[in-house]
Amino acid sequence: MSVNDAVKSKRIAVIMGGDSAERDVSLRTGAAVLEALIQRGYDAVAIDSATRLTEQLRETGAQVAFIAVHGRRGEDGTLQGLLEMMQIPYTGSGVLASAIAIDKDVTKKMVADSLTVAASFLVDDHSDIDQLCNECAHYPQVVKPVREGSTLGITIAHNRDELEQAIRYAKTFDRRVLVETFIEGREVTVSVLRGQALPVIEVIPAEGFYDYAAKYTAGTTEYLVPAKFSAEQYTELQRAAVDCCNLLGCRGAARVDFIVTPDQCYFLEVNTIPGMTKTSLLPKAAASDGIDFATLVEEIVKDASLDR
Repeated sequence: MSVNDAVKSKRIAVIMGGDSAERDVSLRTGAAVLEALIQRGYDAVAIDSATRLTEQLRETGAQVAFIAVHGRRGEDGTLQGLLEMMQIPYTGSGVLASAIAIDKDVTKKMVADSLTVAASFLVDDHSDIDQLCNECAHYPQVVKPVREGSTLGITIAHNRDELEQAIRYAKTFDRRVLVETFIEGREVTVSVLRGQALPVIEVIPAEGFYDYAAKYTAGTTEYLVPAKFSAEQYTELQRAAVDCCNLLGCRGAARVDFIVTPDQCYFLEVNTIPGMTKTSLLPKAAASDGIDFATLVEEIVKDASLDR
């Protein structure tokens, strides 16, 4: 029996929704994944992880889980840990890789020896915000919650007052906040599918930076895929993305974001559960490589496993 046949014989729970700030995006991702699985003949059911998750998994007889929950309690290792305890194989990265990758500060420290990262400092419950703001001498600064996705809570601060406001705003999303020197450059992303880099995408927002609205509102952002780089730069971006995923222990599908300047490539972050909506970057990269959406979903689900 092939891997595909083995998975098709099992009931797949598409876990979506949840109660994080990314709930709406997660529901869209989950709905698209569920539709693709059903179209391809899989026995798939939807589960909203916001309530009674353990009971729903048992009641539906779930044998495999496709994780479509973005953000907290979905992308941070906690859901993965529950599925490990229940012995239900799941898609995407395991407990440790998920917990590391969602933490932007820890991830930067992990990859700093291999990739170039922007200068940054951490703000937490023990920090003197006034003092940190007074000591910051360079602007702009990018202020972001340490453990949020979809650019939620992110602000670009151009002066001391904006920096303080941005930190206090970001802290409404997470008690830990990363303040990072703004790098002017091209925003690019590289998706990695089962250890192989997909085509590089350059993201060009119509205005401002690639925020939540630009990500999820059709027509507000231009996507160049494959991105226009020299062959050497293109290969280096793909290599850096794969190396980063290997370093953190990611599996399944992941996405690595960079800022590219004329003379340097700066690592931004890793997404271990990339979006699967109509405007999402992973499906765009896969399509450029000749992989349609349903096939992409199949590639992800047949890689489902427990952490080993």
